[in-house]
Order: sequence, then C-alpha cells, then structure tokens
Amino acid sequence: MHPTQHAKSDDAAHASAEPAVASPRTPSGRRVGALLAGVAIGAAALAWVGINDRAKGMQEVESWTERQAVPTVRVVHARRGPMDEDLTLPGSLSAFYTGTLYARASGYVTAWHRDIGARVRKDEVLAEISAPDLDQQLAEARATLVQLQAAVDQAQANADLSAATNKRTARLVTQGWSSEERGDTDRFTAASRTAALSVAKANIVAQQANVGRLEELTRFKEVRAPFDGVVTARNVDIGDLLTAGGTSGRPLYRVSDLHRVRAYVNVPQAFLAVMKPGLKASLRVPGQEAAFDAEVTSTANAIAEDSRKGLVELQADNPEGKLWPGAFVEVRFHVPSDPGTLRVPATALVFDRNGTQVAQVGDDYRIALKPVTLGRNLGNEVEVRAGVTTAERLIDNPQEFLASGDVVRVAGEEAAPRTASAN
Repeated sequence: MHPTQHAKSDDAAHASAEPAVASPRTPSGRRVGALLAGVAIGAAALAWVGINDRAKGMQEVESWTERQAVPTVRVVHARRGPMDEDLTLPGSLSAFYTGTLYARASGYVTAWHRDIGARVRKDEVLAEISAPDLDQQLAEARATLVQLQAAVDQAQANADLSAATNKRTARLVTQGWSSEERGDTDRFTAASRTAALSVAKANIVAQQANVGRLEELTRFKEVRAPFDGVVTARNVDIGDLLTAGGTSGRPLYRVSDLHRVRAYVNVPQAFLAVMKPGLKASLRVPGQEAAFDAEVTSTANAIAEDSRKGLVELQADNPEGKLWPGAFVEVRFHVPSDPGTLRVPATALVFDRNGTQVAQVGDDYRIALKPVTLGRNLGNEVEVRAGVTTAERLIDNPQEFLASGDVVRVAGEEAAPRTASAN
C-alpha cells in the first residue's frame, strides 16, 4: 500500500474516534443556555429572600428587645365615693334582759309549772321546792326568838327591882340608917341589871334578823319569774335534788325579755369613728326575708389588740318576738360618706422607706412616684384624702424596681413610649 493512502486511512480513523462537538447554533446549545440562565435567576431569588428574612428577623429581635426593656403596665384611676354607703358585718343577738335562775333553797322539786317558750309575768311561780330542813330551821329560830323575848322580860323585871332597891338604899344612906358600902352595892347591881336588859334586847334584834333571813329563804321554795318575758330554758324536773347557793351547775330556768333585743358587732377600727349613738342600721336574720330597723346605742370604747376591732351595741324593737337571742344576724350600717374623698384600689399603693405613694404615668409615659395621705381601709379599696386626682393614670400592681423617670408602656394603648424616651 502506498504510504500516502496509509496516512489518510489513519486520519480518517482518528476523526471517527473523537466525539463530535455541536455548534452553538444547534438546538442542543440553546437548551443549555436557558438552563444556565434559570439557575442564575433562582440563585438571585434565593439570595433576596434570605436577605429579606434576615432583615425581618433583625426587626423582630429589635422590637422584642425594646418590649423587654420597656415594661408594660396596667393603669387605673381614682374614683369618688358614694354619698351613702352600707357596711355589712356579722353580729350576734342577745335579749334585752336575761334572768338566770338558780336554787336559793335546798330541797326537792315537787312541781314545775312553765315550760320553754311560755310567756310569763313578773313574780309568776315557775317551780316549787320542798325544803323540810329549812322549815325546821325557821321553826327553831322562831322558838328561840320567843325564849329571848322571855329573857328580855326577865331582865326588865330584874332591872326594875334593882333600880327600886338602889333608890331606897340611897335614901337610907343619906339618913344614916344604912352603910355607904350597902349603898354602893345596890347602885352597881342596878347598873349591871340595866346593862343585862340591853343585852337581852340586842339578842332579840339579832334573832329577829335570823328569823327574817330564814323566812326570806323559805320564799325561795317558789321559783318566780324576775320580770315579764319568755322562758328560754328549763333544766328542772320533779324529784330533782337542789343545793342552795350553787351557780356552777345548770340553771333551773332562764327567762328572757324579748320586747327589745341587743345586737353586738365587732367593727374594724377604720369605721369606729362613725359608730356614734343614733347611727341607723338594719338587721337581717338568715331564713327571714324581713329586715329589722336598729340603731347604735353604745360602743365599748376599746379595741381588741388581736383583731383591731371594737365592740358596738345596737338595739332593735322586737314586738312580735321574731328575733331570738343567740341568733346570727347580718348588720348593715348606713354609714355617711364624703363624696369628695377619692378611692383607689389597694393594689395601686407603693409602700417603701418614703412612706405611702402611688406611681403616676404621665403623658410622656414616664413614671412619677407621688406621696398620698390615706383614709379608711375599705378592703379592696382605700380612701385617699390627698395626693391624687381622678384624671391621673395610676399603675396597678407596680413592680418594685420602677422608679420616678422610668418609661413604661401602657397596656391597650398604641402609643410608643420610645418617642417619649427620645425626647
């Protein structure tokens, strides 16, 4: 073979072994270009989204940091009190008079006539007691009185005889018919018997007093009502053995005068100044719809140290007997109030070394701690006599770290305190 032909065949084989490169003008080249352009556009879009999200995140962090730096508070306003207000407190009823009857005569109960709930009159017999020992003591005392009366008569006769003898002897001594010794003896004998007569008369008086005492005790064999009222307790029955003078056990009877009742209430110290005689109130007993008019009659003029309350007494008419002693009662005082006195929630007060203050929020959202003068403590509210107005915004439950000049955010308001801080 010719060398030239061999070279051509080698070139042809080499050309057939190399891949064919498409021309840019071909359709396959255009598709690659479009793909590269799409990738570039997607990368740019992803970059823009990432930058935007990062900017939003930075704004949110900044906003959250700002909110954490500026506390949000809730504000309240002082309000005026009513013209009249009611103060309701628990109380206890007591009878106008209560008589507790014990045995004054020792013996056995033979009869009782009135039971609980009975209306009785003064000196009405409630029970009878048989006291034979007391009867015997009275009979003995009367017999002794008779004996002493006879002794007085005897002493009187002796005194009269001695006086007559002394008179005769004194005349005979003067005439010289009797000695002076005899005269002195008769004179002193007359004086002695006169003194004995005085002693006998004094014994009569003492024994008459003893008889009177026993007669009074025998009257206690009949247990009588001390006044008009209602029997509220009976602890006696036929055959019971009673001992006179005992007050440690159960009483025989308890009689209560219910035409008028007393109500006792422990009033907090803040309201004691208005608890003056004549203050009107109303009583309500659980289970009864009607209210009963009452008025303050007196106070104890003392405050219990453990509760800081004072005892107040009221009285109310009870003509129908619907109010019972010992019952629980709700007492509603009609307390006059000064409408010029402002009230704020107790939670709005700040107590520190500077005294009692409130935290006011100004128009620039800055805090100003203002001292206030307090009045009565009404529980959830406190009277403020000086230091605030109804237009001021006061922080409710102020945090301890807040101080004058601090900037706060008011809950529910759109205004930004940052502007105030910038000023």
